[in-house]
Amino acid sequence: MNIAETAALVGAAGSVLGGGGFFVARATVRAAQTTRLANEATARANEAIARMTVEPQAKAQDLAVLQATVRRVDEENGQLRGRQARFEALLRAFAWTVDRWAGQMHRAGIEPDPVHPLVDEYNRTGV
Repeated sequence: MNIAETAALVGAAGSVLGGGGFFVARATVRAAQTTRLANEATARANEAIARMTVEPQAKAQDLAVLQATVRRVDEENGQLRGRQARFEALLRAFAWTVDRWAGQMHRAGIEPDPVHPLVDEYNRTGV
């Protein structure tokens, strides 16, 4: 029991003893309960308002983190694509060089060792 309810009971008891009547006491107790319920409702409303104020800020922070992550991944992907393109160009140049050397060996009458199956597949398909 809180202070308001206690005060209401004391006041009601005094009213009853003083001849003020049962109805005054009952009304005082109900008024105290109504005040307590109103205070609880106000507290819940204030909490809801605080949550509604904080949620957009949290979402904005989440969005900022997501945007920073997307920028970083885009930059990394660009770098990886550049490296992959350079590697593919190097592979084509190496394959062309080895093919030229194998041709020179054939013309000189030297039979080269058979190529690795992956190299043979690359020479046939380009992949």
